[in-house]
Amino acid sequence: MKRSNATLCIELSCCLLIAQLALAQAKPRARDLGVPFEGTPGPLNAITDVKGVEVGLTTIISGEGPLKVGAGPVRTGVTAVLPRGKDSADPVFAAWFSINGNGEMTGTTWIDEGGFLEGPVFITNTHSVGTVRDAAIMWAVRHGKMQQPWLLPVVAETYDGGLNDINGFHVKPEHVFKALDGASSGPVAEGNVGGGTAMSCYGFKCGTGTASRKVSDSMGNYTVGVLVQANHGGRNQLRVAGVPVGAEMSQPAQGAPRGSGNSGEHELGSIIIVVATDAPLAPHQLKRIAHRATHGLGRTGATSGNGSGDIVIAFSTANPGAAAAADTVQVSMVSNQRISALFDATAQATEEAIINALVAGETMVGANGRTVQAMPHDRLKEILKKYNRLNESK
Repeated sequence: MKRSNATLCIELSCCLLIAQLALAQAKPRARDLGVPFEGTPGPLNAITDVKGVEVGLTTIISGEGPLKVGAGPVRTGVTAVLPRGKDSADPVFAAWFSINGNGEMTGTTWIDEGGFLEGPVFITNTHSVGTVRDAAIMWAVRHGKMQQPWLLPVVAETYDGGLNDINGFHVKPEHVFKALDGASSGPVAEGNVGGGTAMSCYGFKCGTGTASRKVSDSMGNYTVGVLVQANHGGRNQLRVAGVPVGAEMSQPAQGAPRGSGNSGEHELGSIIIVVATDAPLAPHQLKRIAHRATHGLGRTGATSGNGSGDIVIAFSTANPGAAAAADTVQVSMVSNQRISALFDATAQATEEAIINALVAGETMVGANGRTVQAMPHDRLKEILKKYNRLNESK
């Protein structure tokens, strides 16, 4: 029986999902290579360390060779972050911040006005935002997750047209449904997965990354988790643990194949940063948290140039039921005297999530044979050691 390309893509995405769950636990992460980071991570060092948060990933890979618009090669996907999991329709307090606005995140005007995020956060490629938005509404209608008679989904994007047939519009509603229905807590796959499938950062293959931080008991015993879709930065900008790794890797290591990612000096591309916390924070405080993600991004060398769409959304899973009150509602919020610890945690987790995405990225060949190389792990360790920044106990 002949099967359509869409059917084949869905079947492949099922196989990839199983592989992703295995890889989430098997692939080395930045800490495993000896990269030193500040702060204490949660058990999974992932956004899912924030209780209730679930992540779903659909990865779509098919075809090779010359680009034929509408046929491929296809290298793309969808990421969904569900603040209270797929079984809950309870909104969360939220806020967002545009570091540089050459990008898109839908649904943010209502977040500014109402203070709540009423569903998942989706990340995909630039030209599939509309499809994902419409599919998110379909799923919410079918599952009874509507807060109002209408829904204003939050969908963000980065551009994957270097490797993917982006103008072929290969992301379909069923890919969004699969990400939502398959969302789970636990380890989160990184690198060439979900919306990050074909993304590159700092001239290397990059994509999806995540990390978390625990705030001490004295500061409230809260958790901050971050997930990024990283597709930004020029090679010479890259810094890892304060070390100018990009400058040291301005040319491929001897004997290594030369990649074709952005190796120039200028910022190019975008990054989407999702920050989750269980700390009780009001929307104006979450705006402050979103701002602090910029410090983590800056630690990796980015300066958010004109061509970059760098956007942050932050939400709190505390204060359940706050959106359902018909009259007045009592909510709790962290005091200003304690919030600085959450600022630190946000910056630290953002930095590590980006480096995790970079470490997890695997060499990918895309449209027209264009190749973006993975960062060589051994070379990274050599450079960190040269600057006395390698944690050799790992």
